[in-house]
Amino acid sequence: MRPKELIEKRVDIFNEGDAAKIAELYHWDAINHQVANKAIEGRNAIKEMFSMEFSTADMTCIPENIFEDGE
Repeated sequence: MRPKELIEKRVDIFNEGDAAKIAELYHWDAINHQVANKAIEGRNAIKEMFSMEFSTADMTCIPENIFEDGE
């Protein structure tokens, strides 16, 4: 899968509000840095973060541009 396709897949999953599917895109030891929060470490913690966020707000990701090296 090309990087651009991966980002498009993540956007689709985010818009479905599926924390488990988003978490599967991360390595087990991943660290997720959110702008307003402390770093979230590990796939399970990332899944919990998205589960909490999806349960408290109706969020939609609308990318304006996705560039891939070479474009």
